[in-house]
Amino acid sequence: MTAGAADAGRRSVVALRTTLRVMLTMALIPGLPLLAVPMPGRSHLQRGYCRLVLRCLGVRITVSGGPIRNLRGVLVVSPHVSWVDIFAIGAVMPGSFVARADLIEWPALGRLARLMKVIPIERSSLRRLPDVVAAIAARLRAGHTVVAFPEGTTWCGLAYGPFRPAMFQAAIDSGRPVQPLRLGYHHRDGRTSTVPAFIGEDTLLSSIRRLIVARRTIACVHVESLQLPVGDRRSLAARCEVAVRGTSLPAHRHGHALAA
Repeated sequence: MTAGAADAGRRSVVALRTTLRVMLTMALIPGLPLLAVPMPGRSHLQRGYCRLVLRCLGVRITVSGGPIRNLRGVLVVSPHVSWVDIFAIGAVMPGSFVARADLIEWPALGRLARLMKVIPIERSSLRRLPDVVAAIAARLRAGHTVVAFPEGTTWCGLAYGPFRPAMFQAAIDSGRPVQPLRLGYHHRDGRTSTVPAFIGEDTLLSSIRRLIVARRTIACVHVESLQLPVGDRRSLAARCEVAVRGTSLPAHRHGHALAA
């Protein structure tokens, strides 16, 4: 994570910046219940709220690539770096997230996870994976957007893992398209940032601290071409992985996964 870090600036400036960001973020917490209220324009409210959270944390978001199609029942897939991904993707294509089961128990984020109807998955229990896939397929058939991270764990942002095919079976079973998003974090000068990373033995508190102390982090979301659910799940996963990497897959991927 230190490989993609940057100088935070003078201590007095860092202290002022951190205090301001904490206060602004805490002020947004009472608005969480509004995300669960069924109302016209709810998706616009969710996008706006996620953007506000990112800004309060010192994160700016840029969106590029193809148009965001107003389709019902889309499986959104993306690389996975951090808990910040939830807000970055929520600011672009809000939906139900497939996330680690213990996320429900986290302070603040756990409440948000329940309000956004997170689909919990226990990575260590493969026996429950078919139930998760079936739950995703059911929501897709019902016209809901579902966001999944096919790498299966978080990566630092400098390295990445392969897209595992299990989640793509839900798109095939429901006959719904897949929207790949290329997601990455950068410093103001364009260098890849590992500041938001949440990997290995890292704690949520230390990850949040790195983010709010940093000068500014840019979350870059690139909307790739929509992928139709044709072929088997492995070929669909491979096509989406090629899309988010921006190139053909190398014979050997660099880096080693650290389970978050």
